[in-house]
Amino acid sequence: MSSQKPTSSENIVSQKYDRCLADLLVKAGVGFSAGVVASVILFRRRTWPIALSTGFGIGAAYADCDRSFNPARVPGTRIITQTEESK
Repeated sequence: MSSQKPTSSENIVSQKYDRCLADLLVKAGVGFSAGVVASVILFRRRTWPIALSTGFGIGAAYADCDRSFNPARVPGTRIITQTEESK
């Protein structure tokens, strides 16, 4: 017998938000770092590579978070309803 307590929906949502926030910080940090390196090495210390690559990191984190909260947006995923199962 398993005495495991069911997980509440609030805990599931808060875990997803925590993962999204951690993912945002990591990807924005990596984008910022890559932008600083590119700015110093390639673009004579301009600021636009930093902003662009940080924005790419934030956008990637947003897309991952969107897929986490709405699994129907994952490419190749098909949502099967109960009426389709009975066919």
